[in-house]
Amino acid sequence: MLSTWLDDTQTWAEPASISCFQRAIPLEWISQVLDSTNKASIRKRKLPAELMVWLIVGMGLYRDRSIMDVVTKLDLILGSQEGETLAASSIAQARQRLSDEPLRELFTLTAHHRTQQEDKDDLWHGLRLFAVDGTLFRTPDTPELAEHFEYIKHRPDRHTEYPMVRLCALMSLRSRLIHDVKFGPANTSEVNYAKQLSVQANSLTLFDRCYLSAGLLINWQQRQQDAHWLVPLKGNTKYRILKTFGEGDHLVEMRVSPQARKQDHSLPEYWQARLIECEGESGDYKGFITSLTSPVQYPADSLRYVYQERWSIENGYGELKQFQLVTATLLRSQKVSGIYQEIWGLLTAYNLIRMEMSQIAREARVAPLRISFVMAMRLIQDELIWCSLSKPGTIPTKLKKMRENVKQFILPEKRKRPKERTVRISKTQYPVHSKHLK
Repeated sequence: MLSTWLDDTQTWAEPASISCFQRAIPLEWISQVLDSTNKASIRKRKLPAELMVWLIVGMGLYRDRSIMDVVTKLDLILGSQEGETLAASSIAQARQRLSDEPLRELFTLTAHHRTQQEDKDDLWHGLRLFAVDGTLFRTPDTPELAEHFEYIKHRPDRHTEYPMVRLCALMSLRSRLIHDVKFGPANTSEVNYAKQLSVQANSLTLFDRCYLSAGLLINWQQRQQDAHWLVPLKGNTKYRILKTFGEGDHLVEMRVSPQARKQDHSLPEYWQARLIECEGESGDYKGFITSLTSPVQYPADSLRYVYQERWSIENGYGELKQFQLVTATLLRSQKVSGIYQEIWGLLTAYNLIRMEMSQIAREARVAPLRISFVMAMRLIQDELIWCSLSKPGTIPTKLKKMRENVKQFILPEKRKRPKERTVRISKTQYPVHSKHLK
């Protein structure tokens, strides 16, 4: 482990940039995930497993830089001398030795710890607010990645130009921290990935209408105490009104499809939910159903209003792709393990930015979503570079000035979206025949 090595030798020095990482990710957590996955370095290397973890996270913060440049800028080489570099092959080999398992466990450890902290005081009717939604990432078009992640087929003779990774996340709506995430081949449905997400007690989770599944929602509510959900009602959904609480507010009963019951024998023949009637801004849905069946404790108008917060997860994905990935069209890794590793590092870096935003928000006494994502990201990027270049005695003063300046970039109160946003996958009008498909 890194701490042991630094005690054993005086010729190697801990990179100064590590201290900035440790503010959000303690060194003990790194050692814990490496030990639990049996990936801790045994030999003394200039780029050991401990530093490789931070390198992968750094790749998520510096998307516009090459991996070699990230290593150099953050001074992530033990015992490095001025001007010393590593061969690109050495970094690739170190990534292969590390695999994606430590990054996955590190993300899980930090996400569960931080989201519990960030959202405990910002509740809606005593419940924490979450949203579940999916997104897609494109990978390089190589035989290995095409075989594993596959293409999304539009028609038998037409599919996406690149292999696609489908990701489904559970995101806190008041801080946009990602609490849990599942991802893999794009031909696995979002509902199947959503079923694997961790369910939070004393929570309300907002779903998009594609998640209207009795198997998902019934089990979601049963997995934790007071784990509630809300989802738009599809236009073709049939139901029977059992009780009316008020205008546009009913208790309804729906039939569970035979297909769902065949897949899960624990599902009942019928299930009940509360129906709140309201027309979407584009007229695409007529209301939503929820497990919150008490009209006294959870008024209908309050539920209609809270569903607007579901757009926060769309905005979170937008910030991640537009600013953190710098609108890059492709992930950079060429191997399957590298793609998983890269995404875990990207998500961990995203949460680091969100944690920084929450800290700035507390100091400025505003909501976390009032802080500029771009400015918080640049703050962390500048901190890491300053720590690696500056003398130790000057770092605290410089960082203090940087943090104080960021407070000037508090965003104005968000206005209501004039119309709903639609996200579409671009499709080519011409047939696509992949060279990797047999």
